[in-house]
Amino acid sequence: MRSRPPASLLLGIALLAAFTIFITWRAKTLEGALRDRGQTELLNQLAPSFELPALDGHQVSLADYHGKKRLVVSFWASWCGPCRMEMPVLRQLYEQQRKKSDRFEILAISIDEERAPAEKFAKEMKLPFPVLLDLSNSTAHAYQVDSIPMLFVIDENGKVIFGHTGFEFGIEVLLAHQLGLKPGTVGATDGDASH
Repeated sequence: MRSRPPASLLLGIALLAAFTIFITWRAKTLEGALRDRGQTELLNQLAPSFELPALDGHQVSLADYHGKKRLVVSFWASWCGPCRMEMPVLRQLYEQQRKKSDRFEILAISIDEERAPAEKFAKEMKLPFPVLLDLSNSTAHAYQVDSIPMLFVIDENGKVIFGHTGFEFGIEVLLAHQLGLKPGTVGATDGDASH
């Protein structure tokens, strides 16, 4: 004759099953959030227009590039650690690829509250592309920037075709693809595509 398992064992099995279901649900939720990271409601929409002062004194607007070039628009700040990692990658991509193609531009939009920190950082990094100042954060709000670095690729027609939040290694490959550049040359120096 078989005896019934104790109630405490059955309760333990039920709790373990409930915990397993919960942890599986939670893992799937986090996985989905990571997969969707960088997606934006602006994707496939017209990019919000802007006109901002550049560090060199010129006014730069989104309309300046309409019908001419694809844009990488990067929102950053001098105090942001991941931004400090992303800017050298953008500089390298720009310096390598602009020799081969002038069909794109990078616009680095600083959300620093004052000009001096942005200017100091841009000089330290020797940024070769336009650095714009969004001191009031009005452009950042229009682009729904809620964390930085955050970047967008905007096509020649002014439509957002790519959005990404945070810094990750290999971002230059994604950008090269979005810009229509040859991926084999990204990251190479002095014409050597083996790097």
